[in-house]
Amino acid sequence: MAARIIRHADCRPMPWKNGGGVTTEILAWPPAAGLDAFDWRISMAQVASGGPFSVFAGIDRTLTVLAGTMRLTAGDAAPVALSPQSQPYAFPGDVGTEAALIDGPVLDFNVMTRRGRISHAVERLAFSKPTEIAQGEGISLVFVASGSARIGGQPVAAFDTLYQEDGTATLKIEPTEPLSLVSIRLI
Repeated sequence: MAARIIRHADCRPMPWKNGGGVTTEILAWPPAAGLDAFDWRISMAQVASGGPFSVFAGIDRTLTVLAGTMRLTAGDAAPVALSPQSQPYAFPGDVGTEAALIDGPVLDFNVMTRRGRISHAVERLAFSKPTEIAQGEGISLVFVASGSARIGGQPVAAFDTLYQEDGTATLKIEPTEPLSLVSIRLI
């Protein structure tokens, strides 16, 4: 199956499960699944103030900060500072998790998968020259954190997402400006 571009402008905003903010849902499976029924979900959230995260029973999460800086404490784990320079941070979605904003509002990117049904791997990548990346088996998604490019021959801009059901293909990436990506594999 050919890659499909999900344009940021076409994504739907929705309230957080705990009512504390708004998330822009990029894609979830199965389609139109509620917050307690999805197998996997990717989204972007604007965090205007610190506080508790929504609890998602049986969910594994990975958070990637796109703008701003936060200190995240998930369960009994030591607090970790997350910024646009840090690697994605994985934690269980069913433990108490608290965020403290360090430098104003935060924009983050979330990947969530239902434990026992599907798992995920998330990696932050940066390019300024044409390159190719192999996605591996399973569903692959490439989220444009910043910049613009042609990926797989298709133009993409900041916050667009490239979706492939058969992620075994190699993607040709041609940046039109410095490019920051978040690569996701669902397996």
